[in-house]
Amino acid sequence: MTQPVSTSTPSASAGGVLAPSSPAKRRRSRRKFSVLTRRDRFTLLFMVGLPAFIHIGLIWVPTIASVVLSFTKWNGIGGLEKIQWVGLQNYSQLATIYQPFWPAVQHNFIWLGTFLFIATPLGMLIAVILDTNIRGSRIYQSVLYMPVVLSLAIVGFIWTLMYRPDMGFINNLLVAITGNQSFIKSGTAIDWLGDHNLNLWAVLVAAGWRHVGYIMVLYLAGLKSVDNTLREAASIDGANARQTFFRVIFPVLAPINVVILVVTVIESLRAFDIVYIINKGLNGLELLSVLITVNIVGESSRVGFGSAIAVVLLLISIGPIIFYLYRTMREQPE
Repeated sequence: MTQPVSTSTPSASAGGVLAPSSPAKRRRSRRKFSVLTRRDRFTLLFMVGLPAFIHIGLIWVPTIASVVLSFTKWNGIGGLEKIQWVGLQNYSQLATIYQPFWPAVQHNFIWLGTFLFIATPLGMLIAVILDTNIRGSRIYQSVLYMPVVLSLAIVGFIWTLMYRPDMGFINNLLVAITGNQSFIKSGTAIDWLGDHNLNLWAVLVAAGWRHVGYIMVLYLAGLKSVDNTLREAASIDGANARQTFFRVIFPVLAPINVVILVVTVIESLRAFDIVYIINKGLNGLELLSVLITVNIVGESSRVGFGSAIAVVLLLISIGPIIFYLYRTMREQPE
C-alpha cells in the first residue's frame, strides 16, 4: 500500500539545514513580536525625538559653533564670508594683552572657594540643626529657602538697595551700632559696591545668602532619608552627636555630597546675573561670564574673542561634570 505524499513545505532539508521561511511567515513573525504600535512610535518620537532635537539645537550646536568661532575674527555683522580665520591668536591675546582675563579667572576661583569652604558648610550646619526638629523649624526652613526661589538678578537688586551708601540698611546699621550720626552725612560712608577693593566680597555675601538656602534644602532632604537605626546604633556604642554625624551620617550622604560639590562648582563658574546688574560686572567684579557678554554683545562686538573666553570657561567647567558622570555611572549596577 502506497504511503500518502505530504504536500507541505519541509522544515529542513536532508542535510538538516532549516529551509527558508516564506515571506508570509516572516511578516507574521514581525507582527507577532512587534511591541510598538503606530501610536507608540509617534509617542516615542514626540517624547524622545523632540527633546533631543531641542537639546542638540540649543546646547550642542551653539557649543560647537563657539569652539569654531574661537579660532576666528568676526564682529557679528555681515554673512559668514566676513569671518576671518586667525588660529590661536584669540587665545594668545587672552593670556598676554587682555588685562581683565586673569583677574576674572582669579575672581571665579575666589567665588568657588567662598562657596565651597564657607557657604556650603554653613548650609550643611543649618540643615543639621533643623534636622533635630527644633521648635519653629518649618518657619526657619521657609525663611532660609526664600532667596532660592528668587532669581539672582532680583537678589542683586535687593542687596544693591541694602548696600547704598546713603540710605542703605548696612550703613544705617553701622550708624546705629557706633552712634556716629555724621557717618553718612559727612560723606565718609562706605561705598560697598563702588569700591573695587570691597565690592567683590559684598557681592559674595549676597550670592552666599542664596547659596546657603539651596545647600540647606539638599542636605536636609538627604538627612531625612537616613535610616534612624544608624543613629541609634551609634548612640548605643557611646558616640556623641558630632561623632555620629562625621563618622556615620556624613559617609552615608556620599551621593548627596558629590551632587552638592558639582552644583557648587558649576554655580561658582557660571555666576553672572548678580554681578552684571552692578556696574555691568566691571570695576573689580570681573568674571569670565561677564567678559564673554561684554565682548560678544558689547559696543565693540568681538564674537571670536568672546567665544575664546567661553571655550576657556567650558574647559574649566567640564572637569567637575566628567567627575560627576564618572561617579554616577560607576555606582550603577552592571
